Amino acid sequence: MSMRRDHGHEPGHGHDHGRDQAHGQSHGHTHEHGTANGTGTGNERGNAHGHDHGHDHGAGGHSHGVSADADRRWLTLALALIGGFMAVEVVVGIAAQSLALISDAAHMLTDAASIVFALIAMRLAARPAKGAFTYGLKRAEILSAQVNGLSLLLLGAWLAYEAVRRLIDPPKVEGGLVLVTALAGIAVNIAAAVCLSKANRSSLNVEGAYQHILNDLFAFIGTAVSGLIVVLTGFVQADAIATLVVVVLMAKAGYGLLRESGRVFLEAAPAHIDPDALGDRLVREPAVTEVHDLHVWQITSGQNALSAHVLVDDAADCHTTRRDLEKFLAAEYGITHSTLQVDHAEHTELVGAGAGHCEDAHGPVHRAGPHDH
Repeated sequence: MSMRRDHGHEPGHGHDHGRDQAHGQSHGHTHEHGTANGTGTGNERGNAHGHDHGHDHGAGGHSHGVSADADRRWLTLALALIGGFMAVEVVVGIAAQSLALISDAAHMLTDAASIVFALIAMRLAARPAKGAFTYGLKRAEILSAQVNGLSLLLLGAWLAYEAVRRLIDPPKVEGGLVLVTALAGIAVNIAAAVCLSKANRSSLNVEGAYQHILNDLFAFIGTAVSGLIVVLTGFVQADAIATLVVVVLMAKAGYGLLRESGRVFLEAAPAHIDPDALGDRLVREPAVTEVHDLHVWQITSGQNALSAHVLVDDAADCHTTRRDLEKFLAAEYGITHSTLQVDHAEHTELVGAGAGHCEDAHGPVHRAGPHDH
């Protein structure tokens, strides 16, 4: 396949400064490397031709991931609330022989751990990209989200086992202590949830911590109900039943976090973007005749990227088409990191003949009119 050639335009490194991007003031850097394959996914991005990076360097700066300073304050406050109450709850849970309270305390431990992971991941993600880490450590937050999800599932499995055991052989439970402690826990978790709701929940990392605390809030409500039932009726199995309700909530939240973070690690397209529909939409832009090797992925939550090989009419201006496509991607899909290899269709057919103009094209070839996906 041919290297990128824009006939009649500047050779080598063409730096287009002051680009009027839809996402704010930006710099478009077009680096043309003499490698054979201009597309790929993940770590293969280093082989791409025509690296067009649309970066927001205006007053707002980059809007990637979390707002570190503000979010750290809210997360730290939530951590203090959760950690302090967790210590009290463990003591009361043992004294009252309440598995529901102990399970809530264990859940609060994972809450605290998830917030600590979030704070650490924020610091790692803020480090600049250098050396072998060409994206920096931004995916540290996705790794944190996976740890959060896995911890919810493992802890839920242990609590489910204990709850079933207590249903069969229930111990005596102090319902009054359970009720009072659970009501206090509801207040603490509401305060912690409010703190995290003020942070940037578009980050899977922050969302993971928020889901932990939200599930803990529901768990405390269930525990309060079980304590009230024990006080009024003496039905001590209500404590174990409340624990099983907590387990279901933990499993749901844990699976959701693993699924979403797994999509990022597997470099699947963001959930709200259909790559086939996007390719068909790009090929309807003026002068574009074909789009193939189209890849859409997430570097981290809130930071989407795209690469594609675009063929244009022989009379079209490659640079103008590339800028127009970048503006379209930013305005319509919020994709401000794009790598577009733009070639004239006739020239590509002459020097790189082959199916789809690439010997090993990844994915479908998008052309005007009906075509296979």
